[in-house]
Amino acid sequence: MADPANTPLGKMLLEEIAPVVMVLCTPLVEQSCLKNGISFVQMLSPFCDFTNIDVPVRTSSDQPYRLRKFKLRLFYSSDIRQPDLEVAKERLKQVITRAGEKFFLESSEPSQINDLLSRPESEILPSWFQFFNKELVRTLSFSDHEAFDHPVACLLVVSSKDDEPINRFVDLFNTSKLPSLLNDGAMDPKILKHYLLVHDDQDGPLDKATKLLSEMRNAFGQNDCQIININSSQDGQIHHEDNPWAPFKPDALPTENLGGFLDLDDLNEIKDFLLELSSKHIIPYMEQKIRVLNQEVSATRKGFRNQIKNLWWRKGKDDTVVTANGPVYTFKSIESQIRILGDYAFMLGDYELALSNYRLISTDYKIDKAWKRYAGVQEMMGLTYFMLDQSRKDAEYCMENAFNTYLKLGSAGRQNATRCGLWWVEMLKTRDQVKEAATVYFRICGEDTLHSAVLLEQASFCYLLSKPPMLHKYGFHLVLSGDHYKKCDQIKHAIRTYRSVIPVYKETSWSLIKDHVHFHTGQWYALLGMYDVAVTHMLEVLASAHQSKAKQELFLRDFLQIVQKTGKTFEVVKLQLPVINISTLKVIFEDHRTNASAEAASVRESVWRSLEEDIIPSFSTSKSNWLDLQSKVIPRKYKESNICVAGDANSSNIELQNNESKTSTSTGDINSSLILSEVDFSLEGGETTLVQLTVTPRIEGILKIVGVKWKLSSSVVGLCDFESSHANRRVVKGRKKAKHSPSNDLKFLVIKSTPRLEGFIHSLPEKTYAGDLRLLVLELSNQSKFPIKNLKMKISNPRFLYAGNQRELNVDFPACLKKMNVEKSSGHTNGNKMSQNVFHFPEDISVQEKNIIIMATLVSCCCSRKYSFVHYNIYYEMEGVSSIMKYRTLRMHYNLRVLPSMDVSFELSSRPSRSIEFLLRMDVVNKTSSECFQVHQLSSVGQQWEISLLQPVDSILPSQSLFAGQSFSCFFMLKDRRRSATSEDCTPLSRIQSDVRLGPQDINEAPFDVSSSPLADFHDCERSCQGMSSQAYESKVDFVFITQLPEGTIDSAAPNTPLVFSYHACDCSLSSMNPISWIVDGPRTIQHNFSAPLCEVNLKMTITNSSNSVASVHINTFDSPSSNSQPINDAAASQPPENQAGWSDIPIVSDTKIITNDALATRSSKSLSIESAPQFIWSGSSSTKLTLQPKSTAEIPLQICAFAPGVYDLSNYVLNWNLTPINDQVNQGEASKSSGSCQGYPYYLTVLESTRKGS
Repeated sequence: MADPANTPLGKMLLEEIAPVVMVLCTPLVEQSCLKNGISFVQMLSPFCDFTNIDVPVRTSSDQPYRLRKFKLRLFYSSDIRQPDLEVAKERLKQVITRAGEKFFLESSEPSQINDLLSRPESEILPSWFQFFNKELVRTLSFSDHEAFDHPVACLLVVSSKDDEPINRFVDLFNTSKLPSLLNDGAMDPKILKHYLLVHDDQDGPLDKATKLLSEMRNAFGQNDCQIININSSQDGQIHHEDNPWAPFKPDALPTENLGGFLDLDDLNEIKDFLLELSSKHIIPYMEQKIRVLNQEVSATRKGFRNQIKNLWWRKGKDDTVVTANGPVYTFKSIESQIRILGDYAFMLGDYELALSNYRLISTDYKIDKAWKRYAGVQEMMGLTYFMLDQSRKDAEYCMENAFNTYLKLGSAGRQNATRCGLWWVEMLKTRDQVKEAATVYFRICGEDTLHSAVLLEQASFCYLLSKPPMLHKYGFHLVLSGDHYKKCDQIKHAIRTYRSVIPVYKETSWSLIKDHVHFHTGQWYALLGMYDVAVTHMLEVLASAHQSKAKQELFLRDFLQIVQKTGKTFEVVKLQLPVINISTLKVIFEDHRTNASAEAASVRESVWRSLEEDIIPSFSTSKSNWLDLQSKVIPRKYKESNICVAGDANSSNIELQNNESKTSTSTGDINSSLILSEVDFSLEGGETTLVQLTVTPRIEGILKIVGVKWKLSSSVVGLCDFESSHANRRVVKGRKKAKHSPSNDLKFLVIKSTPRLEGFIHSLPEKTYAGDLRLLVLELSNQSKFPIKNLKMKISNPRFLYAGNQRELNVDFPACLKKMNVEKSSGHTNGNKMSQNVFHFPEDISVQEKNIIIMATLVSCCCSRKYSFVHYNIYYEMEGVSSIMKYRTLRMHYNLRVLPSMDVSFELSSRPSRSIEFLLRMDVVNKTSSECFQVHQLSSVGQQWEISLLQPVDSILPSQSLFAGQSFSCFFMLKDRRRSATSEDCTPLSRIQSDVRLGPQDINEAPFDVSSSPLADFHDCERSCQGMSSQAYESKVDFVFITQLPEGTIDSAAPNTPLVFSYHACDCSLSSMNPISWIVDGPRTIQHNFSAPLCEVNLKMTITNSSNSVASVHINTFDSPSSNSQPINDAAASQPPENQAGWSDIPIVSDTKIITNDALATRSSKSLSIESAPQFIWSGSSSTKLTLQPKSTAEIPLQICAFAPGVYDLSNYVLNWNLTPINDQVNQGEASKSSGSCQGYPYYLTVLESTRKGS
């Protein structure tokens, strides 16, 4: 640490703990000094501080040292008393008030935190803090328990004009005129006396004064008398550039000329007098006093014997008086003498001697329970440790001990604790313990609110100057300080501290404290009449959604009251009520793209662009936009602007949110070039609304949207400038450009008025059930006088919508969907109407002025979903209207909620004995909550499949209606006529029955035609949406299940018209079964005479590979129970019979005994005797392997040998197969079944005993 004497605390101690000189002067002396606007003490005080005195000093030791710094404190005798507490507080209040006035006038915008931290500490801290701390310390001057305020000398001053000056000197030191502390015995009245004669040069020559000085020296001593000459200037116009008296007269006016009659010679005389007084009189006197006291203390108190004696007998002392506040010690007591010795040594810089005496007296005070004196000694010990630059720990311990002891005394020690804390703080700050210093500041905040405000502010700067800066604590303590200032009516200080807090929390999320600071700052500015600044701060708290309703109402009420007091209407940029969400700004305009509704305008541009690719010529050729084609027509400076059409409204959507109260917005204007919208609305607390403001240009030119303007409660006009906002603005219909200014999004080139097509779909329901099939009407109208042509339309989801034509408007729906002639069913009659989902209107259609086109549209909701979005994009061209715009598009958007209706699933199984026949199982569940569907028909798509019922529907569903929540299952026979084995079993394709009626069996009612438009088109779209190609596999089949609602009960324009529902199942795969099928063929009954040779039976197995891969087949037969372990995988062996694919023909079993492999296994498990031998064996090859090419069949011979009559189950064999794809390509549905193992199908052979020989 640097020299303690040069630290702020060292300088403060030099000023406050210095020898006191009591001044006694006559009125004429004061009268002469007042000519200069100052008193006698004020005239001398600036020259009492000696920073380079260099005086040798010898105190307790024989080795002298040099005293480099010294200071005198001059006080009138009337001021040597304990200050009145109320007067001291008032003086401190004036100090604070003057500082507030000065800094409030000089204050500007608060500095940012980074800028503040970059400054030196002297520029960060307000300069008046140090002055306040000194004044606060001086409120404890001349305390009876401390000696450094005791007068060391008395300066008696008489004017040369006084009568009988010698007698005047004697009268001045009359005991009746001395301070009470000297008369009461608290201070020693026997002090050094020095006599000064003051001559006013304006009263005459110096001769008389010189004669009086000789008389004084004869009376009082040659060395104790001096003379000074003042007021040498005759006109009093001397101006001192560096006025030395200003700090000692803070109440002086700026225009007041202090020391106007004191010239340079006068000042030099004063300086020489004070230097001589200090070096030749006061310092030697204090040296002599220290030596005498030290000898006395050493003789009576030092040494082991004296210490024991003092501890044993000190309670019997007669020179102490015990009071309620503890013992009272006179100046003659040994304790007071030791304290004087320590304080004198401290003031002369002998800190070792001072510390030893403080330690000595500290014990005495503690034993006597003189707690205030004990705390004072501990306080001085801490300061002495600091000045010695020793034992930081001991210094802090002493200061802590003194501080706590003062606090224990209550109100009697509160002021002393404050002074101790201030010195302690400076000690900690010198040692860079800034955070600890802030804690001490907080601890010394007492009952005085104003003093606490200043101390809290000083604590905040400690947190700011800590390493690293503790910004939140800095801001928090500033807020506490400002609150205390406001309680003491120091509004300017409160505003200053609160304004300093704003940069701290500006970039944080601490919204509550930010609102608190801005709100109260605004209130306090309003109290000072500064309404403009008050409004600025109040605006910051209007958007306070995080606050309670009561707080929000308070903020708004006070804000409006302040605005009303101004008497004018405020225009506020970025008014926070209501909150303008710039990020939601959408500018909706129509260039060549027009919208049928606001919902269509909100759809993403990418959706519409995907629909335009196939209908706009420029997209399908060069993939360039329409602006590129007209680049030569548009001026260069407008190429980055958006395009709009005269007469078409351009709207701006922006979100407004209110967290306070009701708000109204009103804008509007009509002139020859623009039509602006006008919107009035109110927002309840917490409500958010989306406001649409429109502008309609009426002539060609340039249109630019610059912002929005609104009026709040008829008092404040809010302005939001889009150009200056840095928010991300979105232009819904504008093209994305590589690089352009955001302002171009709000700039438009207005071109000549062009035709605009309007469209609407009638009777489109908002919600329906999945599968709903109905006829709708599309209406298009042209309101301009120019015709349009070459209309094309593309639908986003042809799975839901299908475009018809004008002829279909007159058909009977749904009868038009049925077959006109069951035997002459046409295919896709509308196959060329739509190309790549693009519908081309007839070429002869041209929409003239105010003409209307009505088109038929079929809707089919194939699947249920919460919301289905259907988009129409209609393209049309114009001629002779604009050189910039040759075509336009109409965008239509509809929301359709599709509810679940029927859950339809299909399962196919093959019949092993008939490779062309399959069992179809259909499971249907009604998923609705209240509707009753009437089942109508099931159709297979294509002419190669023949479908028929296995059992009447009446036996399964007698009512032929499926109620809500009900389900049923139905079985069908499905035949593949392309694979018929015999010609006589082959039916012409035109006569194949591909439809099965499930509803009422009315022979006159034709079935629905699923092979013609529009059902066939919807089915193709369904296949496409499911990612299936239009090419059908031979092993796959599609189904269409049709039901009806007897009456349209859900969102239907015609509630009495039946509704038709179609459900499409695509690619029901036959390959989900084993691709290998086989049939065992041979005799079913034989007769044999078992007395003859063995009974051999020949069989054959026909194996078919229905896959597109090469199949490797391995057949294993086994005869005995042990052979059961022949190759068969565990999965196949563990499968129950019902899980095996295919059918089994079960013959009628008579009472004849059936010998099965299970029976053989049961018998073999009981006994291994000869009787357990099998009754038949496979006499052919027990293992056969073969390879089958795709779609091929092979036959292998089998043979068994029977040993006894009976019925035999010839299923004791296993067929293993494995598929090998050709060219590593796996067909759809075969990838998951590349190998398998199957148990043999039951084949029953009846062997009868023959009585004929040779059979």
